[in-house]
Amino acid sequence: MAITDWPTDERPREKLLARGAEALSDAELLAIFLRTGQQGMTAVDLARKQLTAGGGLRSLLDSSPEVMARLPGMGTARRALLLAALELGRRYLAAPLERGLPLDNPDKAGQLLTARLRGLPYEVFACLFLDNKHRLIAYEQLFQGTIDAAAVYPREVLRRAMEHNAAAVILAHNHPSGVAEPSRSDHAITRRLVEALGLVDIRVLDHLVIGDGGWVSLAARGAL
Repeated sequence: MAITDWPTDERPREKLLARGAEALSDAELLAIFLRTGQQGMTAVDLARKQLTAGGGLRSLLDSSPEVMARLPGMGTARRALLLAALELGRRYLAAPLERGLPLDNPDKAGQLLTARLRGLPYEVFACLFLDNKHRLIAYEQLFQGTIDAAAVYPREVLRRAMEHNAAAVILAHNHPSGVAEPSRSDHAITRRLVEALGLVDIRVLDHLVIGDGGWVSLAARGAL
């Protein structure tokens, strides 16, 4: 049976418009992107097949374009549409990272950095540069590594902070494993950066480790 033969209130697109996106299953939401199925299966059937092959929604959406291309029924047009939607979502979540935003609440920084860094398949070290009232000057991703490490150079962080005339910084990096627990090396690089930036009176307000379930604040752990 084609989706067009389903009761109107059960078709994914109509169901979304009538009940809201939260009423749809993962397969139904994905089916809206796919629009059509394949011979002998509806778009929802195809979406379920892709979710199974991709290891679930999170794994599918976090996969590289090359891996995504190997999913059943995921042609170039569908892949481009899905990747564009993912990037729109990321940009929407990160839109508050605008110059002049006061980061007076630790949760605010955590939410913004999580929107940028969570789910990346490689490690990224980033920095929020702040003025003396803790308003955002700039956000930069300074270093990118492999799946389990990123080389961080204090001299480069110091150089960028001085170029931005920053009075304070918030450091952050993600753990591709999804586990946000700080490692020994995370504590070590934090101490090195606190010392290097402190030489020119630039404060390190926090270092956030981003994982799948949220973030861990080294400042809250008393590690700064």
